[in-house]
Parts: sequence; structure tokens; C-alpha cells
Amino acid sequence: MNYGITFSPFLSLPLLLAVGVLALVLAGLLLASRTRGAVFRALALAVGLLALANPSFTREEREPLTSVVAVVVDKSASQSFGERTQQTEAARAALAERLGKLSGIEVRTIEADAGDGSADGTRLFSALSAGLADVPPERVAGAIMITDGRVHDAPENPQALGFSAPVHALVTGRAGERDRRVALEKTPRFGIVGQKQAVTFKVTDEGAPAGARVVVTIRRDGEVIARPTVTAGRSASVDVDITHAGPNIVEFEVPALDGELTLVNNRTAVAIDGVRDKLRVLLVSGEPNVGERTWRNLLKSDANVDLVHFTILRPPEKQDGTPINELSLIAFPTRELFQTKIKDFDLIIFDRYAQQGVLPQVYFDNIVRYVRAGGAVLVAAGTDFIDTGSLYNTPLEEILPGVPRGEATDAPYYARLTDPGKRHPVTRALPGSESEPPHWSRFFRVIDAQARSGTSLMSAPGDKPVLLVDRVGEGRVALLLSDHIWLWARGYEGGGPHIDLLRRLSHWLMKEPDLEEERLKLTVAGRDLVVERQTMADSVPAATVTTPSGARRTLTLTQAEPGLWRAATPADELGLWRAANGTLTALANIGPLNPKEFAEVTSTRDVLAPVAAATGGGVWRLADLAGSVPRLVQVSASDRLAGEDWMGLRTRDVSVVRGIGLFPLFAGLSGLLLLLGALTAAWVREGR
Repeated sequence: MNYGITFSPFLSLPLLLAVGVLALVLAGLLLASRTRGAVFRALALAVGLLALANPSFTREEREPLTSVVAVVVDKSASQSFGERTQQTEAARAALAERLGKLSGIEVRTIEADAGDGSADGTRLFSALSAGLADVPPERVAGAIMITDGRVHDAPENPQALGFSAPVHALVTGRAGERDRRVALEKTPRFGIVGQKQAVTFKVTDEGAPAGARVVVTIRRDGEVIARPTVTAGRSASVDVDITHAGPNIVEFEVPALDGELTLVNNRTAVAIDGVRDKLRVLLVSGEPNVGERTWRNLLKSDANVDLVHFTILRPPEKQDGTPINELSLIAFPTRELFQTKIKDFDLIIFDRYAQQGVLPQVYFDNIVRYVRAGGAVLVAAGTDFIDTGSLYNTPLEEILPGVPRGEATDAPYYARLTDPGKRHPVTRALPGSESEPPHWSRFFRVIDAQARSGTSLMSAPGDKPVLLVDRVGEGRVALLLSDHIWLWARGYEGGGPHIDLLRRLSHWLMKEPDLEEERLKLTVAGRDLVVERQTMADSVPAATVTTPSGARRTLTLTQAEPGLWRAATPADELGLWRAANGTLTALANIGPLNPKEFAEVTSTRDVLAPVAAATGGGVWRLADLAGSVPRLVQVSASDRLAGEDWMGLRTRDVSVVRGIGLFPLFAGLSGLLLLLGALTAAWVREGR
């Protein structure tokens, strides 16, 4: 119960002051002139002035509030190393027991970085501020942190804490811990396919003598490409060949150090996106045809394609009497294209091309060798494929996946996806294929052929292949057995997905990674890590995912669509993740290249010592306390809040008003009696 007095003047403050000054002057004149009863008159003036001030007695009913102690528990990944988890839980239980014996204390346990893995580094002070956001600063008695000491948001100015109370730290781990790590210093984001990119890295031995010689294993997409020996503590660089478009995963791994704390930071990786400088495509058209512009428009619309297009308008055997010097046609540079520079092309397309004496047989031999060495050929066939000048009657016969039967079927039909075509990345989920009949226009011709190798992706009635794809040596071949795809481009009967089909087909031939039939991929979607498996098989085995900390998870893949299987797992750790499915592997790095959480993992007292000293707190190693915690002492008025074996909590005298009583002194009868008493005393004294 608290008592006090308050004023609620009937007059404004300036007017009340003016009346007070006037009363003081009158009282002074009365006393100076020694007028009889001057003292009592002055007293009457004072009582009147007090009545105008309207004083009141107050009575407050207060309820004391508890002091708040924050116990911040570090749940970051580095706390799982060694015996730190056991030390943390033991200290947490001991603190809970001792704090429970103190009176007037409210304990708030705050877990920092509790499993989302999204923050870069350990942020205990951010968690502390969030946990005490609804607590007035005057109620905070102190904060106790249980951590390995690697805190990445420690404030330089203690005023930033927002309260005046000690910050104590109980450090897990042991002195003299050792760790080896490899970190990336300079990494390119992109690289031109076929060129080299330099990656700079550094191996650091913490807690061990500097200058050790370390063998670093460097892998690209899981394949070892180098094993350089470097000096620990010094930066080193390696040139990496960018072999394909899309992510080139470059992984660095170092062997374990004797007595090392953890292996989680002995491996790191970077994804360098391979970009083709220009996709060089050679398009050779036979005599002009209505579908020729479809191919040209498609390839010219892609800014990444460097197109070389020739149309055979005048074969050598043509004799019409026109003088050579009057011809405006460009001679077909056969030797330059098919002998000197054939390896410069990523794809060669023959569009309704028939032998007309332009290309000697030896150049077709060059094309076969080009494909087997990794090149790509697409034959868009028409009736030329069944004539005597067919490309099948050249050395290309040994690499083409279809054998012509010598005739064509001219009848309307819908080109439908085959069962393998529904799973193949080139035709999977092709727009319009989900309905029956397919939601695209009909074709009116198919070249009858027998598939002898490869995969049939589209077919005509009677299981006649329309689109065949095959792998030959290191290269790829495709055979399109209809010359009516231009109907889709022209919008006949609503058209069809010619752009999707032809672009996917071209990029599959040029080995686009996303269009591989057998592929394992790791991607991050929100807080999940998604495992995707592309396959032509009817089923897939379970995938094994290895977390950055080395734990393994087995995921059952479910079919998302034909040829595509998918599963997800929480991405709750920063660092390098690895997935394996059969013979395929995939890597993904979550978070920054060099996570702060794993940059320095040895425990330390140095980071929190300045904050503790500035707030009067202390820092102790749990390993030095024989499994206990320092004594807890409530301190009311002292700047010393920590000792060798004790930690102080500031005592707070904070309360909240639950009720209030008010008694005006000059209200009613009491005020009237006071005024009359003062006036009567002045009158009696004056009348004597």
C-alpha cells in the first residue's frame, strides 16, 4: 500500500501562480506593518490558496512484478559436435533447478536457430531481443547463454541490448579443440562451355601448427579431376574445365586432421553454370519446300543459335544454258563445311535433302565420324527418304535409327506419343498430348520405316514411327519421318506445339542436361530440398540423401508424371547436400558458399567476453566446472555481478497498480471547516 498527495487546481497554473504571488505580497505587508492578527490573516490566505490548488490524499494498491531471467540455448548446428549437446542439456537442467529456488524470478527459455537452418551463423542476441520483446527493460534481471561461443551477432555497444542487466555465458566444448576446413574464396558464377574457369580456395588448420601440406581432392560432377597438394593457411587456385551447359558442380574435399572436431567443413562445392558461347547449327535444305521456313524461323528466333543455312537451288548436273558469271547463287562450300569445320557445329540438320551430286560420299563418312565423336544429326525426311537419292543410301545408313520401306502413306492421322514418348524429356507432357485424340492438327503423310534402334517417341496408326531418336557412340541422331510439321506452325486445325517439340528435340541432340533421359537433380523449394529423378524405367529405387552433417535419409520417390519421380525433405542444414539414386548422384549447396556456422567450429570464450564484461557478467567453460553451473546470486545495488564461482542477477523492484483511492482535502465539510477555522482565528486575534 502506497500513500501520496496530488493536486488538481481549480484555476489554470499561470492564474494560480498570480493569485499566490498576490497572497504572498499581502501577507508580507501585514507582517511588515505589525497589524494585529497578521499571522492568522496570512494563515487564512495560505489556506485559501491551498483550497484553490485542490489537494487530495491518494492511496495506491500495488502488486509486485517478477524479474525476468532469459536463458538462451544455442541450438545451431555447431552445438552437435563432440559432447556439446550433452553439456548443453546438463547445464540447462541445472539452471532450471537453481532458478526455480529463487523467489520473484520468471525464467524465459529461448532456443536460438532451432532447426530451420535458414540463418547464416549463430544469432543468439537476435533471439534474445525477440524473446524479451514484450518485457519492459526495468524487469530484466539478466541473461544466461549456453553456447559454444561462436556467436555472429554480438553487439559492439552494450546499449544495443535494450536493458541494463548482466549477460553471462556458459561455453560448451573444451579448450584446445582442432579442426580443418576448406573454404572457397573466389568462384565464378558462369563459364563458357569448353573453356576453363579459375576457382580460388584455402585450407585452414585451426588448433594445429600452420604450414601443413594437404592433398585436396577436386571433383566435377562427382568425377575426380585433380588432386593438388597445397599449404594450409595459404590460398590456392585451380583451373576447372566447363564441360557442359547447366550447373557444373565442382567439389573440394580435404582429408581429416588428427583429433579433428568434425568433418562437416572438410568438403565444399560450387555450381558454375555452363553457358554455350553460341550453338552453331548447320541447316541443309534440299530443293525448296513448304516446311523449310519452319526450321529457319525456329532456329533464327533463338538468340543463342548461330545458324548457317544452305538450300540446294541448283544442283551441279542442272544444265539450262545460263552462263556461270551471271548466276547470283552462292556456291555450296562443301569442303569447308564437311571437312575443315565440321567439328565446329553442334548440330547438323538435313531438311528433305536428297543426293544430288553435291556432297561426295567421303563427306558422309566425315559426318558419321563426327556423330560418333559427340556430334548430332537430325534428318527431317520427306519423300526424298524413299527415292534413289535417299540419305539412307549413303554411309549415314549405319547411324540412322530407321530403315525406309520404300513407300509413304498419304492419309490424315494424329501423331500420338508412344509409351516411351510419354516418359522421354523431349515429348513428355507435350502440350496437347493429354487429350484423346491429341489437341493438335493432323498430319497427312508418314514415311513408312522400320525402327531398328533407338526409341520411337511418336507414331502413326499401325505403330509406324514418326519420330525416332538414338545415341550413336558419343553423339546423337534423330529421324523425323513426316514433312508435315509445318501444318502445326501454320495453325492448320488449330496448329500444334511445333516450337516445344522441335526446340526440345534440338537441345536434346545438343546434350542439354535438363533433357537427359536418366538424370538426378537436387533443387531447393522454400524450406524443402526436392529430389527429382528422370527415367525411362517403370519404377525407381529409393533415393539416399546425405546431409551436410553426414546424416543419411532414405526418400521414397513418387511418380509426379510419366518419366518424372519426385520426393522432398526439409532443408534444415546449411552446407553441401548429396543425393544418390542407383548410379546417379546430385549435389546442392544450401546457403552461402562458406557458412559462418561451419567457418570456425572450435569453442571460444573470446567472442562473448567483451559483452559480458561491459554488462558486469561473466564467461565460464562448462568443462572447467565439473559438470555444474556457477551459483546464482540476487544482487540489488552493486556493479559486481559475477565471480569465479557465482553469477549475479540484478534484483528489480517493479510493481503494477491494481487499485487507487482519492480523498480531496477541501471537498465538502472538511474543506469548509478548514477555511472557517482559519478565518475565525484571524477574527478572534484581531478583536482582542
